[in-house]
Amino acid sequence: MSGTLTNQIRLLRFMRNEMSQAELGQQVGLTRQTIAAIEAGKYAPSLETAFRIAGVFELPLEQVFQWQPVTADGR
Repeated sequence: MSGTLTNQIRLLRFMRNEMSQAELGQQVGLTRQTIAAIEAGKYAPSLETAFRIAGVFELPLEQVFQWQPVTADGR
């Protein structure tokens, strides 16, 4: 099944005293560029990385990342 992975990282960073992408990257062991790509939806993180990111914000995974499946009719 295909679909789109979306996330709330930008909003969560803003709500966390405007945390920078670099700061988030340092906390989860990634570069700023990788965080930017994940945030923009250009790169899907591994499950472990997704849990690490959610852990920084002290939220369940599904509050940080959402899966939008594409149905058979393309919607």
